[in-house]
Amino acid sequence: QVELVESGGGLVQSGESLRLSCSTFGIIFRLYSMAWYRQTPGNQRELVAQISNEGSTHYHDSVKGRFGISRDNAKNTVYLQMDNLKPADTAVYYCNTLPSNLAWGQGTQVVVSS
Repeated sequence: QVELVESGGGLVQSGESLRLSCSTFGIIFRLYSMAWYRQTPGNQRELVAQISNEGSTHYHDSVKGRFGISRDNAKNTVYLQMDNLKPADTAVYYCNTLPSNLAWGQGTQVVVSS
């Protein structure tokens, strides 16, 4: 059974850091490009960061220099290190393949206060 389980969100102040984790189940993880997406109420999910199966990365302009995506193929897990967080980063964060072909997980809420 395919499943995505995100964790690591929370309430932080502007300038602080969080590290999100996404554990995957039921897929051959090492074969997939993975990505982190985020969504705010009333808006579509947007792609925040992506990492290929070979480890190359790309970021949304709004998070370049602040976020870092990484993966551990042995643990079937993808991470998102978020530094210097801003209130505009407040959202529910999801992981998925790229393109997003799997059923979405529950996401993890990130709230950044000013």
